[in-house]
Amino acid sequence: MKTNLHKIVMGVCLSSSLMMTTGCIEETFPTSSATEDQLTASDMATSAMVWAMPAVLNKYATIGGSYHWDWGYGSIMHVRDVMTEDMAVISSGYDWYSSWEQNVYQGESYIYGQFIWNYYWQAVLTTNKLIGALNPETASEAQMGYLAAAHAFRALFYLDMARMYEFLPNTATSGTNVEGLTVPIVDENTTEEDARNNPRVPRAEMAAFILEDLDFAEEHIEKLEERANTLPHLAAVYGLKARYYMWLEEYANAQTYARQAIDASGLAPMTEDQCLNTSSGFNNIDCWIWGAQMVAEDDVVQTGILNWASWMCNETSFGYSGQQPFLQIGASLYNRISDTDFRKKMWVAPAGTALEGQTEFLTSSVFGYFGDILPEYASVKFRPAEGNCDDFTVGAATAYPLMRVEEMYFIEAEAAAQQGNNQAQSMLNSFMTQYRDSEYSTTATGQDLIDEIIFQKRIELWGEGLTFFDVKRLNMSVTRGYTGTNFSDATRFNTNGRPAWMNICIVQTEKNNNAALIGYENPDPSGVYEVWE
Repeated sequence: MKTNLHKIVMGVCLSSSLMMTTGCIEETFPTSSATEDQLTASDMATSAMVWAMPAVLNKYATIGGSYHWDWGYGSIMHVRDVMTEDMAVISSGYDWYSSWEQNVYQGESYIYGQFIWNYYWQAVLTTNKLIGALNPETASEAQMGYLAAAHAFRALFYLDMARMYEFLPNTATSGTNVEGLTVPIVDENTTEEDARNNPRVPRAEMAAFILEDLDFAEEHIEKLEERANTLPHLAAVYGLKARYYMWLEEYANAQTYARQAIDASGLAPMTEDQCLNTSSGFNNIDCWIWGAQMVAEDDVVQTGILNWASWMCNETSFGYSGQQPFLQIGASLYNRISDTDFRKKMWVAPAGTALEGQTEFLTSSVFGYFGDILPEYASVKFRPAEGNCDDFTVGAATAYPLMRVEEMYFIEAEAAAQQGNNQAQSMLNSFMTQYRDSEYSTTATGQDLIDEIIFQKRIELWGEGLTFFDVKRLNMSVTRGYTGTNFSDATRFNTNGRPAWMNICIVQTEKNNNAALIGYENPDPSGVYEVWE
């Protein structure tokens, strides 16, 4: 399989210089599309546009097929994870995410930022097309449900962008003129002329825009007839509101909506068997509030290597991570987990430790027993579909989570702790002892309790693209250089507070088309930290 993968990637030259000429204006204003009359002629016609939104989550080759991180929303999640101290990657010539891990080529003129920018604006376009085509005054009941789904998807994308691009202070770069600025707003009413002079909006203006989408979705989402978890439903809307209010540090509202999401979902946290199952572990969308699902016919699956399973499942013979770069949990994070917490079995225990040999591995016809080849700390959290590690048409046709009920429990607990609510401690103890570690107990209070909640949340949501937001929001340091670290040499950075690289740069191509962005750039964070030795 290494020979096959080598043939695929040979000849692909990833230039660090930007060779793109398009920005969000081109991505937002298509040259051709369905007419409003076509979209609104029937509920069935509108439904087709609705399904374009979950499809964009797994969109392949947004900037061309030569870049092996260009496979959709799951790749963006992975980018965010390798920017933290929670996911270490064994150095490898196959690691296409090394620029994000090593904090190089992160400025406005590089292809890496272009991917993130182009992906989100193409995703927003799918929502704006539907929202712009339907008039709430004349829409049918079913179409109002579709419209609500579109507003929820748009809120998801803008909430991500707001938190990724918003410049927040750090000790390595300064940007006083852009502090608190997010991204331009492009909605269904924005004209091309508007977009060419469309400034970054401050947090408050972006928050008001996102809240309008979420309020509309909350009011009408129950009219959505399709029950598939690839579409947002009421629990997902509540969950988005919980995330939204955490971003704004409006903790009372965050606590309220997290609880509403839990109750509306009707879901219990995943059990030990569901989490550790070799055939259905973290690939079953029915366990989650909201998820992305791939099928064998999808382009990303047909590529064999540009999909979630390829990059996130160490136990595949067809994927990237199975060839090295193996994905590992950061050693310092793993070593803090109690041995009585079953989640610790989602990573390979170091030799001689209490959990050595207690993790069940898949067997490959190519590699044999994965337990013989995976290094210590390697992840087995995400299993290929049906536990099939050799046939990509089966194993890569998997699901990955966008929102789980477990996240809401941790938001609820942290939001309570941030308000000084004495119940926060019991919330955490109750969740942990009932669902994760029967021997767990904490007596922490105040900031120590908040830190403990965030730690347990990091363990729970490892690999799901969410820790980035907490690190940035809470001004947490990233520490990868220490005795016993498993981070590769070039990624061993220790920051003082939030890393500068978490203020993502808007790309040069957008400034070329949008004059209002000139002079309002996030500083380039590339190379501003020295590697720990």
